[in-house]
Amino acid sequence: MARGFVYLTAVVDVASRRVLAHKVAITLEACHAREVIEQAFARWGTPEIVNTDQGSQFTASEFTEVVLGKGCRLSMDGRGAWRDNVFVERLWRSVKYERVYLKAYDSVSAARADIADYMGWYNAGRSHSSLDEFTPDEHYFATLPAQAMAA
Repeated sequence: MARGFVYLTAVVDVASRRVLAHKVAITLEACHAREVIEQAFARWGTPEIVNTDQGSQFTASEFTEVVLGKGCRLSMDGRGAWRDNVFVERLWRSVKYERVYLKAYDSVSAARADIADYMGWYNAGRSHSSLDEFTPDEHYFATLPAQAMAA
């Protein structure tokens, strides 16, 4: 931002690189991480495992109780274990270099709107070489288990 900082929290499906939920906030509090993971669970279901780094927002009981309460296993990266979180780190790089560094947001609301626009494009319009040039949306929806047809 032109002045100050905003923080991005996101839930990413590792297999497809799809951003399932995200939030831009002005603090790194656990309530934001909780809100984002709850949105992802409500919209996309509950995974077997949730992997995070060891930031205080992810180690707080407010966050861990939501994850564990859904029956998920919780995995936290070890110190300096960048490979454990490489897909999210790659997303951060893409967001910063393809959008944030190109703009100086005048307000938090401008940052939120523009980053939300980017996330929509990232999921639906940005192909990935690691996904055989499919977009995260294409890969995610192609690999979902077949849904039973309603009678």
